[in-house]
Amino acid sequence: MLSYPASIPLSTRSLNHVAALIRTHRHQRRSRWRRLDPGRQALLVLAHLRNGDTFARLAAGFEIGLATAWRYVHEAITLLAATTDDLHQAMSRIRRLAYAILDGTLIPIDRVYDQKPYYSGKHRRHGMNVQVIADPAGRLVWTSAALPGSAHDLTAARTHDIIAVLTGANVMTFADKAYQGASGSVRTPFKRHRYRPTLSRRQKAVNKAHARIRARGERAVATLKTWKVLTKLRCSPSRTTAIVQAILVLHHVENPTYRG
Repeated sequence: MLSYPASIPLSTRSLNHVAALIRTHRHQRRSRWRRLDPGRQALLVLAHLRNGDTFARLAAGFEIGLATAWRYVHEAITLLAATTDDLHQAMSRIRRLAYAILDGTLIPIDRVYDQKPYYSGKHRRHGMNVQVIADPAGRLVWTSAALPGSAHDLTAARTHDIIAVLTGANVMTFADKAYQGASGSVRTPFKRHRYRPTLSRRQKAVNKAHARIRARGERAVATLKTWKVLTKLRCSPSRTTAIVQAILVLHHVENPTYRG
């Protein structure tokens, strides 16, 4: 098999962070020998998450077995996900924002045996629903755990208590029409109804201003999708949450604005 060197668009901060977690984990487990040292294992994980390299390509490139590559990546993702903040911890930073932007995205997955819960009628494909909170500049602040793709965005937000927590902290939040009926501190655009087919001039102006603000939240979703592993997950859907949380931790390592 031919091989070639490739670059990963990340700084050494991410490499050192992952390597430190792996080194501490090995020390706690008293691991005496591994095929790869912590730095090489960290590089392996970053290549998988950022570049979306498959386990077969990683195994060949790092000259290890396929099972070993899977085990090393799985181990590091679990370590990273364990350090992520939940919503209540993230609120210490979110409540300092002028306002927040809430949006949902679908992480595509392979079709599975029990595929019905994972099929999104909106996107017409199978996937996992992830809720994203962004700041007024469109920077990624927090992501939720993943739910099956058939879950509606409003249902997902209520399941994760996002609306209740944001309302309790009195954080003005802008969201799209999928969150109609959220109430609290969540603001959604005006929607035409059956017996009110047209919107007034004022309502159209409000919707236009709302769209300009909410569009910045798409940057956070785009930032999340720059991690190529999320282009299409080829693993158990139950691993989606850990992968997204690991990516969120690495994103904050690269962009420490909302870390700590």
